[in-house]
Order: sequence, then structure tokens, then C-alpha cells
Amino acid sequence: MKIKHIVLASAILVSVSSFAQKDELKSLKKIYAKDEIKGNDLAEYKALVAKVEPMATEEGDKVYAAFYKCVTPILDIKALGQTATPTQIAQIVNLKTIGDLVKGLNATLDYEKKTGKKVYTDNINETIVVFKPQIVNFAVILGNAKKYSEAGEVLYDAYLLDKRDQDNLFYAASYAVNAMDYDKALDYYGQLKTLNYSGEGTIFWAVNKASQQEETFNTKNERDLYLKSGTHEKPRDEKKESKRGEIYKNIALILVQKGKVDEAKAAIAEARKENPTDTSLILTEADLYLKVNDIATYTKLINEALAQNPNNADLIYNLGVISANANKLDDAEKYYKKALEINPNYFNANLNLAELKLRSDEKWVTEMNKLGTTEKDNKRYEVLKGLRNENFKAALPYLEKAVEVDSTNEAANKTLLSVYRALEMTDKAKALKAKME
Repeated sequence: MKIKHIVLASAILVSVSSFAQKDELKSLKKIYAKDEIKGNDLAEYKALVAKVEPMATEEGDKVYAAFYKCVTPILDIKALGQTATPTQIAQIVNLKTIGDLVKGLNATLDYEKKTGKKVYTDNINETIVVFKPQIVNFAVILGNAKKYSEAGEVLYDAYLLDKRDQDNLFYAASYAVNAMDYDKALDYYGQLKTLNYSGEGTIFWAVNKASQQEETFNTKNERDLYLKSGTHEKPRDEKKESKRGEIYKNIALILVQKGKVDEAKAAIAEARKENPTDTSLILTEADLYLKVNDIATYTKLINEALAQNPNNADLIYNLGVISANANKLDDAEKYYKKALEINPNYFNANLNLAELKLRSDEKWVTEMNKLGTTEKDNKRYEVLKGLRNENFKAALPYLEKAVEVDSTNEAANKTLLSVYRALEMTDKAKALKAKME
């Protein structure tokens, strides 16, 4: 009989503990649901989180205990009120709090999907909409501070929070490359490859009349609603080009760096097989074979790309870039000029063609600086000066066109100013300098 009483007592104790736990979960739910967190709310919430976590025994209770714990930073921010400063928020938001938040929210979504009981699913989806832009912005801040590894981690968390937004995975991979964390970059690029991510699409822009700032919208219909309401104006569309070439190029470059050239070739070949008409992949494969000095295959691929798109200015310009990087300057000049025949206002082609011509200047300047003051040296000096001036004159129209197309580009303006001064075109130099100030 004593044994039975002991068992019964234990059952009562467990039952009491369970009821207490349910009460605490209810109290947490009540505080979490408040629009404003003030007074003793935050302190009480944190005390309840600390108390309920070790008490949770059932799967559901464990999930919700973890949920309430992971969203604590959200309540911290809400408690700051409308006057919260970026500095205050930055003290709350960090790699750990973001990682814990993503893990906790996803675990709750998975559990509610499994049980079919939507307690917080809608609320979590709303939370994702509100906080995902802030998480992405935090990653950008880290990236601007050259904390590339941390920025990549945060963007990967943003992707895990909303896997529909695959752009965040792509940029997480880019940050991993910048951080020289090549294993992580390969992992991310591998996921993008599995997803068959291209990044193609359209960005829908419109100007906010109140702030006079351009803002983006998820769809054209969403933007149209704001335009019709009168809050926005000046709509424009921006096409996003395929990023497949960049993804496979980076995979290949990382593999080459690791000494895995055959794997790099196989990765590009696989991509080409799945996307045979993607010219960015043809260029990527050509670039790879150029790097391993297989000129025959490189030339074959270049001709294949041109056959597919003989009048594609972007493609021809890219061929110019690849040729210039390989020090094939005659080929580069040919491709840049061909791109300009198709599109005379191609800013980068104009600027790069001018840069190509100005490369010769260094050798002339070096020789001029070594000359003495003899009659022979003076004659040679004049010859070199004439060659420099002719070269400047050859580059000048491309520089002037580049500045005409984009008058805000600092590099183009500075280079043009230097050429004006070298050619002693004083009036034009003064006018350009005035515009730059």
C-alpha cells in the first residue's frame, strides 16, 4: 500500500508541475500578444522564459518554450518604443540573437504544420515580413564594415527565415567568397545549383512622393496600387540578368584554387548541359579554359558564344573584358569597338576602350623620365611626347562619350581631366573641373 501511495503522490506532483508550466506558457502568450511592452512586462516575460524552459517535457511545450525565448529580442525592441535609436537596436541584434530567432521561428512553423494547429503560424509569417528587411539591412551594415563572414552568416539566416527569397542565399555566398571562406561559399553555391537559381527577374521601382526616395516593390501589381493611391510616382522597371554564369564561375574558380581543375571543368560542363543556351555560362567556361591556358578550347567557346548572339552588345563587351584580362589587347579593342558599333552609348565599353589605349602611357613616361639633357635625348623626348599626345587624342573621344553618358562617374571625370591637362586643353579642363566641384 505504501508503494501505491508513493506512486500516486508522484503522479500528483507531476500533474501540479504540468499545470504550473501551462500557466506560465499562458502568461508568456499574454505578454507576447501585447501591442506595447511597458512597466514590468519585459522583466516578467524574461523571468517566465527562464522558469518554463527547464520545466517543459512534452514536445509542444518544448517548442513553445523555445519560441518565447527566441522572440525575446523582439520584445526588447518593442519595449524601447517608437523613439528607439539604431544604436539601441544594434545592442540587441547580433549574430546569436538572429540565429536563435530563425531557429526558433522555423521550429515552431514546422511543429504547427505537423500538428495542423496554427497557433503562431500567421503571426510568425507577419514577423518575418517585418523583421527580414531589418536583418538584411544588418547584414549590409556588416558588409560595409568589411565584416564579410558575419554578413554572410546573417544573410544565410535571412534565407533560412524565408527560403522563397533565394537572392539572400546568393549574396550570402558572395560574402563568403569575400571572407575567403571558400568551403562555406561552395556549400551555398551548391544549394543555389540544386535550386536551379538564376536570379533573373524584374525589379519594380517607384519614387515615394513624401521622401523623394526610390523604393522597390515585390510585384508590378503591388506597385500599381501605390501609384493609384497617389503616394508614389515615376515608376521604372529594372531587369535582373541571370546570375548562373557568376555562380558556376565562382564554383570553378574556387575549385581551381583548391587544385581541383577537373572538378571545375565538370561543374561548368554540367551547367552547360542543363542550360545550353545561357551565354553567361559559355563565357564562364571560356574564362576557365583561358585560365588553364587551353587557348584552342577558349577560342572555340568564344566563337560559339558569338554565333549565338552576334549582335549582343553585353556579350561582345564581356569578350573584350576577358581578352583584356588575358592581355590580348588587340582582341579586346576589337570587341569593345564592336560593342560600340551596336550601342554607341555603352558607358563601360567607352571607358574600357579609353583605358586600353592609355595603358601605353606608362612605358613612354618611364622612358621620358630616364632621358638626360643631351641633344639626342631632347629629340627622343619630343618623339615620345608626340606619341603620348597622339595616344591621348585617340582615347579622348571615348572618354568624352563616357562622361556624356554618365556625368557622375568619378573615374571617367578624373581620367578625362588628366587627358585635357596633358593635351593643354585649358578651357575644357577648367569647365570640367568646375562641373566636378
